Amino acid sequence: MNHHPFLAHFTQLARYNAWATGRLLGAVAQLPEAEYRRDAGLFFRSIHGTLNHLLVGEHHLWFARFAEGSSPRVALDAELEPDRARLAERLRAGAARWEPLIAALPDDRWAGTLDYTTMRGTTACLPFAATLAHVFNHATHHRGQITAALTAVGSTFPELDFVYYLQNPSQP
Repeated sequence: MNHHPFLAHFTQLARYNAWATGRLLGAVAQLPEAEYRRDAGLFFRSIHGTLNHLLVGEHHLWFARFAEGSSPRVALDAELEPDRARLAERLRAGAARWEPLIAALPDDRWAGTLDYTTMRGTTACLPFAATLAHVFNHATHHRGQITAALTAVGSTFPELDFVYYLQNPSQP
C-alpha cells in the first residue's frame, strides 16, 4: 500500500487539475466560435490552440512518460483535435486519469527519477516528483493564459485559484 508523504499532496494536485480544467472548459464552451478561435495573443495563438497544447503536453507526452515509460513523438504545437467539443471531452478525460495513476504509484517511485527520451532524441533523467509537479504547473500556467484571454474578450471566467478550490468543498 502506498503511504509515501507525496501521495496526499499530488492526489490533491491531480484533483485540482481535473476540477480547474472542467471549470475552464465550461466557461470556454460559452464562447462564440470566432472568439474561441481568434488570435488572442496567446503563445499558442487562440484559446483552441492553447487547449490543444494542453492536450498534447499533459496527456500525450507527460502522461505517456509517467504511465507507460514511453516517449511519443508529437509536436507541442500540433492541433490533435480540431473539433472543440471532442477536445473538451478529451481534456476532461485526460485530467481524470492522473489521480488513479498517482494512487497506483509504489512508494519507491516517488524518490526515483523519470527516465525518457526527449523529442530531440536525447535521454533525460529527471526527479520523479519534481517533474510531476512541473506537469501540473504547466497546466495551471496555460489555464491562466486562457482566463486572461477570456477577460480580454469581455467574457466571464470561473474562479480557478487553488485556494478557492480548497475552500469550496461542494466541487465535484
